[in-house]
Order: sequence, then structure tokens, then C-alpha cells
Amino acid sequence: MRNSKPTIYDPNFLPTNIYSGVPTFLNLPVLENKQDLAQMDVAVMGVPWEGGCTIGGYSSCTDGPKSIRSASIRYTGYLPDFDLDCFSQLKAGDYGDIAVQNGNYEFTFGEIRKKVGEIYDAGAVPIILGGDHGIAYPTISELAKRHPGKVGVLHFDAHLDNYSNFGDDPYSRCSPFYQLYNDPNMDPTKIVHIGIRGPRNHQEEFNNAKKYGANVILCREIKKNGWEASIKKAIELASKDTEVMYVTICADSLDAAFMPQGPQDMGGLTSFELLMMVHEAGLAGARALDFVEIYPDAYSLQPASHVGCWLALYFLNGVAERRKNGGK
Repeated sequence: MRNSKPTIYDPNFLPTNIYSGVPTFLNLPVLENKQDLAQMDVAVMGVPWEGGCTIGGYSSCTDGPKSIRSASIRYTGYLPDFDLDCFSQLKAGDYGDIAVQNGNYEFTFGEIRKKVGEIYDAGAVPIILGGDHGIAYPTISELAKRHPGKVGVLHFDAHLDNYSNFGDDPYSRCSPFYQLYNDPNMDPTKIVHIGIRGPRNHQEEFNNAKKYGANVILCREIKKNGWEASIKKAIELASKDTEVMYVTICADSLDAAFMPQGPQDMGGLTSFELLMMVHEAGLAGARALDFVEIYPDAYSLQPASHVGCWLALYFLNGVAERRKNGGK
């Protein structure tokens, strides 16, 4: 296996295809089996899945993993913000996409559980590229099997995503946290919903959060108190009496001005605020990250996909800094 370095370090690179015409994330090595995972600190996994489209029609979020990977070949792991290259501390590879069947939750969620479970069992940090937010249920639930009652969740979103069901669909992108509230291996009081705001929320969602004891940090609170105080509060809530933290990010946690290719929600986080908070999560010991709900198109500069790359790299920089300082 070649060195675990983004290919921008090598001006003569040839892309490594994850499937035809698409490079791996950062053109990192392809991880072909569980044995390859054993050598990795980080494994990227794509989930090109859309369940029931709750906004009507087709949102193109199934193209997210492909688009993010394609955008990623512009980037290194070095951040001048912290004077650290995460790949000086971390060995990473791309584990490809999980198999999906449109409309088949049982098959697709089973495949998600299998593949992310292999990453967890290898001790690597998964970076999961969605896909719609329904995937957060199997990915977090599978982690909770390995740490019953001891998983903290930092959920960045405009919406609570905790409907009991959407129509007749209990596993839609509107419902993953309701499923997690009721997961026997999850403690809902260790879930922190961050950045919640706006008129696409419903009273039922807030009633459910209160009922199950989940924590809500409104975007208004973040703007009032600042991102540093807000993420400190969130990490304290998610890490108290837990063993591992998981970070799940919906694109609409960002203000629409910073997310032109995703759900359009105003009054949200800036890209700077979200990048800094995600870095703090990595520094605090979070062990997984997903980024979901972008809507790529073929005729733009793919800003949402670039946001996904940046978020992954700021998170990994925090993980690397923690490791450099002697943490796990």
C-alpha cells in the first residue's frame, strides 16, 4: 500500500478510482477489505442513499459521496490555523461506498451497519459521506452496540430530525433521532442537537426532545453566546459519563448563504463557526463524523462538496492534534 498522503503533495499523481471516473477521498489509498482497515487510523465511507424524499421529488443527495470525493483532490491535510498536517499523525484510506438499494431500508441499513461496524472494530475513525440524514440511525446505533449507554452525539442541524415517523416512514431523514431515542443501547440525554432554528421545525419535534431528555442548543443561543462557549457546553453534555462521541452534520446547520447546494435554511451558522466547532469536537476526542444532505448539480463549482471536504479535514486536524498531544 502506498503512503497515506493526499495527492496534492505529488504534482504527478494519477487518480485512484473508487469507481469509474471518481478519485478516492483526497486520492487516499483504496481499502479493499477488513485486513486493510487494520492499518488505518481513519477510513472514509460513502453512503449514496436517499430514502423517502421529504421535500418532494429527488434531491440529488445520492450524488454527495461522488461529488465530495471529486472536490477533495484540491486539498492537503495542512491547516495554517493550527500549523498542523493531520496526515503527519494519521494514516487514512478510502473504504468505498456501501451497497444500497433504493427504497429498501432493511438491505441498505444492514449494509451500513456491516461496513461501519468493520471500521469501528478495526479501531479506525470513520468519515461518512452521505446521503440523507436517515443514515445517522444505523451508523450511531451500531457504535452504541459497542458502547451501550455510553455514546455521546453532537448533532449539527437546523432541525431536530426526531419525528416518530414521516407519513408511514419511520426511517426517513426526519426520524433518525427518534429511532436513536428508543434504541436500547442509547441514552437520549447524551444527545445534543446544535444550531436548531427556523420555520421548518414542528412542535412535535420539541415535545419529543423534552420527553426523552435530549439537549437542544438553539442557533440563537450560539449567536448570543459565541461558538466557543456553545461547543464547550455541547461537548460537556455529550461527554459526561460516556466513552465515545459521534459527530453528525446536516448541511442545513449552515446558513443558506454558506450552503447554496443544500436545504435552504436562513439564520444559521457560518462556515467558520461550524469548522471551528467541528475541530473542537475532534480535539475533545470524538471518534466518528458524518456529513449529509447536500444536493450537488453538474453545472456549478460544487460549494457544498467543498464544505464537506473542509469539515472532514478540520475534524481530522483536531483528532491529529489530540493524538500529537498524547491523547487517544
